[in-house]
Amino acid sequence: MQMHWEVLARYYPLLVRGALDTLQFTTISVALGTLLGLFVALLRLSRNKPLRMIVSCYVEFFRGTPLLTQIMLIHFGLPRLLGYHPNTFFDAILALTLNSGAYIAEIFRGGIQSIERGQMEASRSLGMSYAQAMRYVILPQAVRRIIPPMVNEFIAMLKDSSLLAIISVNELMFRSMQISGRTFRPFEVYLFAALLYLVMTMTFSYVGSRVERRMAIDDSR
Repeated sequence: MQMHWEVLARYYPLLVRGALDTLQFTTISVALGTLLGLFVALLRLSRNKPLRMIVSCYVEFFRGTPLLTQIMLIHFGLPRLLGYHPNTFFDAILALTLNSGAYIAEIFRGGIQSIERGQMEASRSLGMSYAQAMRYVILPQAVRRIIPPMVNEFIAMLKDSSLLAIISVNELMFRSMQISGRTFRPFEVYLFAALLYLVMTMTFSYVGSRVERRMAIDDSR
């Protein structure tokens, strides 16, 4: 079988641009998902039972259903239900954010609950309110512990963002599909796309491991 690598020489700028768009969607979604996840995690730890039930349903739904189904539901289902014209960019960000937020909420909840309960009690005995103790004592320690799973969540979302191709979002996979259909050289195109995904995931894995080692050194001092 003859390979036609000249296809990549012609189209690799579009694939690289698709990779940058993938990073954009992932970064925005995980950043918003982090804010949403922290809020949801705090509600899941609150004493308000109705709120706990509501946010628990949200977490279980988005963690228990496929991301592809969520994308289709948000892009095709909600516009028909609510009567508005779908917006591809907005729908993509919303789907990824809601999905990421559910997973990050559990990461935050696990991190907060891993902190010894006595630290909250000691903070309250010093006159801090619950919110102050959470902000100044519990959360800073929890954040240090959740960095590894947060890096994993970012990498998982980076790969899962390829599902946005189903609604024609101009990320790496959708551009690969377009170029493959135009050139009839799927092997070369998808192999290069896979290598781009690999470079991105390995880069963030390396950065995450470096940060984790640095924090371990700081804790040992």
